[in-house]
Amino acid sequence: MEVRIVSRELVKPSSPEIVQTKPPHKLCLFDQLTPLTFSPLVLFYSNPDTTNNLAADSFIHRLKRSLAEALNIYYPFSGRTGPGNLFVDSFNAGLPFTLARVVDCRLAQFVKRKETELLNFLLSRQPFQREPKNRGSPVLELQVSVFTCGGVALAWAASHKLVDGSTFKSFLTTFTALLRGQPNDIISPDFEQASKLFPPRDPSPENYLNLMETLWFTEENYITRRFVFDSKAIGQLRAMAAGGGGAEMQGIRKLSRVEALSCFIWKCCMAASKAVSSAAKTSILVEAVNLRQLTNPPMSDAAIGDAFWWATAAANPHDDSEMSELGNLLSEAIGLYRGDYVESLQGEDGFEAMSGYFEQLEGMFEAEKPDIFALRAGADSGLRVRISGGGNRFG
Repeated sequence: MEVRIVSRELVKPSSPEIVQTKPPHKLCLFDQLTPLTFSPLVLFYSNPDTTNNLAADSFIHRLKRSLAEALNIYYPFSGRTGPGNLFVDSFNAGLPFTLARVVDCRLAQFVKRKETELLNFLLSRQPFQREPKNRGSPVLELQVSVFTCGGVALAWAASHKLVDGSTFKSFLTTFTALLRGQPNDIISPDFEQASKLFPPRDPSPENYLNLMETLWFTEENYITRRFVFDSKAIGQLRAMAAGGGGAEMQGIRKLSRVEALSCFIWKCCMAASKAVSSAAKTSILVEAVNLRQLTNPPMSDAAIGDAFWWATAAANPHDDSEMSELGNLLSEAIGLYRGDYVESLQGEDGFEAMSGYFEQLEGMFEAEKPDIFALRAGADSGLRVRISGGGNRFG
């Protein structure tokens, strides 16, 4: 497949005189502890009139205009990371925008192909790779690729230094509301709540950030595969994770659909590890937990930043763990965040509690090198993106 770059530009806020008066956006502690890497999201939209490619050109013009308007509201997304891992500034620097055309390929043909690595051709940068820790990294990038039928792919690359799933949901909801001409659907962001509840450290805790980078960027060969589970299969997995008597009868919080699937993937990974390893290893699952609704009082869903952290569950390598046992371990790990632990992470004393987390993490690596499987669920953010009343069309 060939993708030709047509142009590259910077989309800037449409009201720069307003944006330039904004103070630097202060990172929260979890932003500081999250490695600088980019997460992808690719959205496909069909052209209702495949005989008229001018419709795609008109759509792209409207898209850039709406994007510039959205950056007036979400101005840090047009900025650059500042020095010291402390803030984002330079809000008029602009969001990198790439326009590309896919040669001899229709959208319907592309989405039927099973090689998930082809999605990388639609992105402006490679996802999930270690980025250099220097000043001036963008927060968000967009590549728009036009297929021969006039359908388009919007391929976002979001910096995890500021953007988690809920943050991205708020931005995309606002952007698409402007694109559809429905300003009542705009979500007003809260830029201060995360850094007030979880204040950053100055200087930045680079020793802990380095440990997180070690966990995130191991030297291995990776492949990407897509597996589809229908609602019936998910229901069966939830029942297996709950055990024969059901979660409620055992007094255990019932796992969500995503958590049950996490347990199934964890069990499969453990089996694969045992098949290729000569020695049994402790198996650790770390699952992202959104903290917004776990604080007291709850944070706004529109609180901007990495308001999440990792629940850690460890399985004995000598046990042939059933799904229900793994479900209990994961439920217990997530349950920790539903008590006083989240409160202990808040305020100026929160760093002390976070230090305890990292000491525990370091202890896991002193005796042996465990298997670590990290999972995060975009589905839990409730992301739904609609450009027009017809669903996935832009006409």
